[in-house]
Amino acid sequence: MAETKKLMRALKGEIMDVPPVWLMRQAGRYLPEYRETRAKAGDFLSLCYNPELAAEVTLQPIRRYGFDGSILFADILLVPDALGADLWFVTGEGPRLSTITGADDFAKLKPADAIHETLSPIYETVKILARELPAETTLIGFAGAPWTVATYMIAGRGTPDQAPAHALMREDPATFDALMDRITEATILYLSAQIDAGAEVVKLFDSWAGSLRGEAFDKYATAPAKRIISALKARYPHVPVIAFPREAGDAYIGFHAATGADCVAIDNSVDSDWAAANVQKDGCVQGNLSPALMIEGGQRLIDETKRIKAAFAGGPHIFNLGHGITPEADPENVHVMLEALRG
Repeated sequence: MAETKKLMRALKGEIMDVPPVWLMRQAGRYLPEYRETRAKAGDFLSLCYNPELAAEVTLQPIRRYGFDGSILFADILLVPDALGADLWFVTGEGPRLSTITGADDFAKLKPADAIHETLSPIYETVKILARELPAETTLIGFAGAPWTVATYMIAGRGTPDQAPAHALMREDPATFDALMDRITEATILYLSAQIDAGAEVVKLFDSWAGSLRGEAFDKYATAPAKRIISALKARYPHVPVIAFPREAGDAYIGFHAATGADCVAIDNSVDSDWAAANVQKDGCVQGNLSPALMIEGGQRLIDETKRIKAAFAGGPHIFNLGHGITPEADPENVHVMLEALRG
């Protein structure tokens, strides 16, 4: 069945008149049914760790829109939680973590292979989804890339420029490299367990890759992605991997070959025609409609959807946003986008 699914076909290199489509953060706060389910769970982390409710919110956008892909509902910071960092979410502000500022903090973390006890509910969610998703829908697992996860673990929260992580990289490279290595090992184990539970594709989100430049990008974005993908391909050679080094700019070029990714997701800061010429020539691309258009709607949403579809029509393409759909998005605009894409 996997070979007939549209998203899987695109990941294998097939060019289609109408590309498969899913949206980053498609299960989320823009949907009233999500907000109702989260209220039942009590808080965000409780929702992530409740397999039945996490599966429910994963399925909600599939029922509503019929996307070709369904991404597991979880969070990239569950790996730090499983490694022993303190994690909590502040309403209206986002995640908070205990910080890694030196070797003593790092020494308190658990080994990579200790993550499964904490993350076992996530694997159960994947098993539920593998049973309950429509036969034509591809199940996508995911994890945060090591650099992005490290930035949160070092700063204790999201930051505008990831300055605390850059500072630790410069001032205590031994601790920084050890942290990156620990996260990389844990990510390989986490994604492997998701695949064992039924994920058909996995995606690596490097949301803050754009703050790395030159040799730092090669060492801390490209090399960890290559290590993770190589390990997964050795174990699961037929499971595709999507890599998303967000805001990589020119560093998107060659990222397929450098990492072994089957598909490179691109953000909406790069032009679609440029990406088709420079990135899609190496394989499947995913993207890259602006999430702002899911708020704005109207003719510009229709026109941009059609323009992006046309720009990538010459190669394998998965239609998606350039970043996650936001809580302010109008659910009806998703229908508008799908009609423009699918006709």
